[in-house]
Amino acid sequence: MKIAGIIPARYASTRFPGKPLTIIDNKTMIQRVYEQAKKADRLDDVIVATDNSRIETVVKTFGGEVMMTDPNHTSGTERCEEVLKKLKHSGSDFDVVINIQGDEPFIDPEQINLVASCFKDTKVQIATLFKKITKEEELFDTNVVKVITDVFGDAIYFSRQTIPYIRGQKLETWIQKPIHFKHIGIYGYQATILEEIVALEPTPLEEAESLEQLRWIENGYSIKVKETDIESFGVDVPEDLSKLSN
Repeated sequence: MKIAGIIPARYASTRFPGKPLTIIDNKTMIQRVYEQAKKADRLDDVIVATDNSRIETVVKTFGGEVMMTDPNHTSGTERCEEVLKKLKHSGSDFDVVINIQGDEPFIDPEQINLVASCFKDTKVQIATLFKKITKEEELFDTNVVKVITDVFGDAIYFSRQTIPYIRGQKLETWIQKPIHFKHIGIYGYQATILEEIVALEPTPLEEAESLEQLRWIENGYSIKVKETDIESFGVDVPEDLSKLSN
């Protein structure tokens, strides 16, 4: 099984323009993500997918592999699929694609490996990670996406609200129940499935929650979810940079 790690890196972020080029301890954010991804021994290749020539130049400067993609893509998933298509046309076939967030400069390679390991089961279509919520502020933060799974480890639903709701108990006691999990935003896809899901139209639940993965669930695709105990931290706004050293 051949696995590609693809890092979507968009320049025109609404909340943090130029984010991939931000310097963190003498290296750009995109270089740090790339170097962490290269440490994942289950990946056969790592490619940055960008729509910006400045990001392309920086990646080439540090010796990374990069491909230019359509600036009109609305998601990293679409950017990954374009790179997959270009690789296929060049004669490089991959069975699985891991979509690695371009704003997690210190992503742990073992999280990438864990997602990749899900595809040992050939029935797995899409895979991602979750982590037990241990902080009350995360439990009720609508920016922290929660997920619930079935007994087989497949996602039932993702939400910005706190799920599951615990009836008849005070909110301050909910954190004591080991049933709340937050989504860690790294995805793996079977190559054929990735080609299918980018063709799907937006769905009502996706639009309500602003969560792309709900489109896949609404269309009958299964998402395998593996638990990790490794914390991840993404940089969404400039203020988040100060938290990296805390």
